[in-house]
Amino acid sequence: MAQELNGKVAVITGGANGIGRAMTEAFVAEGAHVMIADIDDAAGTELIASLGDTAAFVHCDVAEGANVSDAVDAATERFGALHVMVNNAGIASSFRRLMDDDFRDFTRVMGVDLFGVMVGTQQAALSMGPGGSIINVTSIAGIGPGVGLMTYRAAKAGVAHFSRCAAIELAERGIRVNVIAPGNISTAINAAFDTKSIVHRLQPLQRLGTPVDVANTAVYLASERSAQVTGVILPVDGGTTTGAPPLPTNEVMVNRPRERGR
Repeated sequence: MAQELNGKVAVITGGANGIGRAMTEAFVAEGAHVMIADIDDAAGTELIASLGDTAAFVHCDVAEGANVSDAVDAATERFGALHVMVNNAGIASSFRRLMDDDFRDFTRVMGVDLFGVMVGTQQAALSMGPGGSIINVTSIAGIGPGVGLMTYRAAKAGVAHFSRCAAIELAERGIRVNVIAPGNISTAINAAFDTKSIVHRLQPLQRLGTPVDVANTAVYLASERSAQVTGVILPVDGGTTTGAPPLPTNEVMVNRPRERGR
């Protein structure tokens, strides 16, 4: 089978760990050259050592616009072009409920999770020609309401809306902008949650997602197979945002409202 991304050059922010690492490995396996942009120098250096000349690493804090611009420049200087930008870097916010949150992490979370995506989209578009693909990573926490993680939810909601607006603006340049919304994925950022319980209660597909599931979606959006797709928010969540699974029969009987007699 032909490699889906043969000849393409990509920048992947947060590409040294978790979902970003899975994306980096999948892109390289599909024939792309990848510039990994991350703050984790040790993980980035280790990863490029395993991938050889098909990947390179640049230290990048996406909350600093100049760092993002430098990462894009590094990719074009090293590999000669830029075809795909994956704005994946992200951090969690406080788990406190709204009335207990002091918002001390607001500036940092917004800087990484929202500003990093916005400036990454802009800087990539300045270096891309027609056919370019920008893939921004939100979360199902950004497209559906919930409690806690308020700053994170707000930032990720901003990513979703910004990306659709950018898709309209950049279409005139022939550049596509799409969004991946992971949910219930087994990563370090979700380690604090009881993911098995969440999957059982909220996810129709009773299967815990992996970083590879998200990476495979990114490969599709980066490839020519999605040439007519832009402005899409694609959940990779086992159906969680569609609706909760039906209760087992015994739970339905326990929880069913009592019928009133006539």
